[in-house]
Amino acid sequence: MRSAMGEVRVKAKLTNAADEALVRRGALRPEQVRTVEADVLVDTGAMRTVLPAAVASRLGLAITGHLVTQYADGRREAVGLTEPLFVELAERKTVDDALVLGDEVLIGQTVLEKLDLSVDCHGRRVIPNHGDQIVNRV
Repeated sequence: MRSAMGEVRVKAKLTNAADEALVRRGALRPEQVRTVEADVLVDTGAMRTVLPAAVASRLGLAITGHLVTQYADGRREAVGLTEPLFVELAERKTVDDALVLGDEVLIGQTVLEKLDLSVDCHGRRVIPNHGDQIVNRV
């Protein structure tokens, strides 16, 4: 797939967080953990993580509620919000929930902030803000 100028796409691993918790408790075998590896669009103009319905379904993530979402064109719509999932990118991992809409996985500012990553649009990559160490601001 050819990407648009300035578009940043990276590989990410998405994992059902409840499955990982069940493995830690001995109630699920590690090979039963539902994961998806995807090429994701990193969008600094978006706040939240977005999953297409098919990806949320493959991960076994239920919809826990709905949030009003505003699109770039100003439209507003209530969309589903998933159970927690782990997002791994740039060798870093965090937990998040996701809005269910669209046809591609999108990573927004919340995950970038949690993982202490910045977007290098020229190099089309994400880069750590503080080297190998995640530094969280409070």
